[in-house]
Amino acid sequence: MTDQPTGENSTLGTSASPADSQTDGESGPPANADPYRVLARKYRPTNFDDLIGQEALVRTLTNALETGRMAHAFILTGVRGVGKTTTARIIARALNCVGTDGNGGPTPQPCGKCEFCVSIAQDRHVDVIEMDAASRTGVADIRELIEGVRYRPVSARMKVYIIDEVHMLSNNAFNALLKTLEEPPEHVIFIFATTEIRKVPVTVLSRCQRFDLRRVEHDILAAHFSRIAKAESVEIDDEALGMLARAADGSVRDGLSLLDQAIALGGRKIDAGQVRDMLGLADRTRVLDLFDSLMRGATPEALGILQDLYASGADPAVVLQDLMDFTHFLTRARLTPESLNAPGVPEAERRRGKELAEKLSMPVLTRTWQILLKGLGEVQNAPNPLQATEMILIRLAYASELPTPGDLIKQLQSTPQNAAAAPGGAGASPSGAQAGAGMRSDAVSSPEQRPQDAAQPATVVTSHGGTGTAMLRAVEPEAQESPELAAETSPEEPQPKAAPSPTAPVLPRPKSFADVIELARSRREAIVAAHLVNDVHLVSFAEGAIEFRPNDDAPRDLANRLGNLLQDWTGRRWMVSVSSEAGAPSIRNQQDTLEANLTAVAMEDPLVKAVMGTFPGAKVVARRNGTMVPPEENFAPRRDDETSDLDDLPIDDDLSIDE
Repeated sequence: MTDQPTGENSTLGTSASPADSQTDGESGPPANADPYRVLARKYRPTNFDDLIGQEALVRTLTNALETGRMAHAFILTGVRGVGKTTTARIIARALNCVGTDGNGGPTPQPCGKCEFCVSIAQDRHVDVIEMDAASRTGVADIRELIEGVRYRPVSARMKVYIIDEVHMLSNNAFNALLKTLEEPPEHVIFIFATTEIRKVPVTVLSRCQRFDLRRVEHDILAAHFSRIAKAESVEIDDEALGMLARAADGSVRDGLSLLDQAIALGGRKIDAGQVRDMLGLADRTRVLDLFDSLMRGATPEALGILQDLYASGADPAVVLQDLMDFTHFLTRARLTPESLNAPGVPEAERRRGKELAEKLSMPVLTRTWQILLKGLGEVQNAPNPLQATEMILIRLAYASELPTPGDLIKQLQSTPQNAAAAPGGAGASPSGAQAGAGMRSDAVSSPEQRPQDAAQPATVVTSHGGTGTAMLRAVEPEAQESPELAAETSPEEPQPKAAPSPTAPVLPRPKSFADVIELARSRREAIVAAHLVNDVHLVSFAEGAIEFRPNDDAPRDLANRLGNLLQDWTGRRWMVSVSSEAGAPSIRNQQDTLEANLTAVAMEDPLVKAVMGTFPGAKVVARRNGTMVPPEENFAPRRDDETSDLDDLPIDDDLSIDE
């Protein structure tokens, strides 16, 4: 964190800087004899008024000093260069300042002239101990620190321990510090600084007052750099200041280091071109031209602009970042048009941004953002960043010619049925072909969206999951066993009923093989139900008697187990026997056949044909039941005793067997 020049030293030539006058003392040599000091040190804040962008921190500490409610431990966290160590030194000066007359007390406005302020600023006061935890991480270092805590200050009012990068301490070092940190002597204050607050144990955090230093905003940084440039008698234009502020990314120290470099490059007059060359940035106007050409699909023009930017020193990754910034700017301009008139927006971006924001829709902008975001990672990992950037721009240019998913659905809904079914319908249009090549084949149409005069409406979906129940019920939605059929399949002489278990309730007797499977599922016998669906070929079914042929995957005791379960559930003895006859196909095989036939019928629907024409190469992987009943001739005839097997059977496609 750096400070603003103070009043008496706001204009610098051969006079001393604020930091020089405050740290070298009144008897120091002239400023022009001092060695050069970088701006980040020269303009380091010396009091709370000089801190920028940290209003909440300043207000809290100022009130605490004025009311005498200072905590015994603080922890300051934030990104690099926002003022953590600087704030710790200001607190040490504020606690120990005695004023110019030597009779002052703790104050939020340290004088900067007394012995304590000067020695603390020069980092030579014996009672203000700074420790770098990155190089002294062990428990022995903390023990040495703790040994000195019990001694009172040599000359200052308070003994202040400043530990920088405290997250680098070892676990043993943290543990050794806990007791002293919780109950330090009244003359000791601990101040911790870290960029990795998550690595600090919660036991330490609970003993400290925590302050999160914010990134300094772009406008505040630009104004701060402007004041320092004026104090250094350097002329710099607003665009160059904006570039430096953006490159600083909220860090005052990083921004001042860049300003120092820019002054070394340009001397007393700095323009945007010099800063752009120094940072390897792309010309902002050319970036706008590049974005415009990409949105128009002008691929050769876009590649030419990229080559010009690269030849002038622009980093390909930075070009993509600038395109992302402008995409975000346009998106905000569509949502909040007043953002175009923000003070920091250049005139070129305001004018062209307004034009492009009116032309480009929100789906197009979000698609552009996603392509750029994914492309930036590809460029950073590519062996040749320029080639990777060119491929990203080509992808963007071709994507600009593709309709959005919403436009595709509207086009599909508005296509007449006869045109969709014809070979030269919407599916054969050039735009449709491009859309099919660039978009996912996951269009979903609801019953309200289908043509009303369709003979056999169908719905195409790409979702996965339980479709067996819907398919079976689509074929026979009202299938019930007739009394005649029940009479034919019931045994002539019913078996004697077994006494029901006194603890288990007697359940309704299943009327079909499908009821048996459903009963097994309802009684949490999923494995038995799965075997009945996948591994059993039903030969005959009657109330009280079941005969089937199991395949090789079925357990050997399946018949006995099923008979015992049915007797327990229904209170009646069931005869379950194994037959050598072929029997009917398994329920799973019947379901697969039914699915194939239903899919074949659905493929003849005009709406499905239109979808397949719009999305070349798409496949129907699932279907959702509507009102379609397939022709009876599409299915193989069943035996009389199989009529009711599939009437009410809910089958779960995702059912698995786990023995």
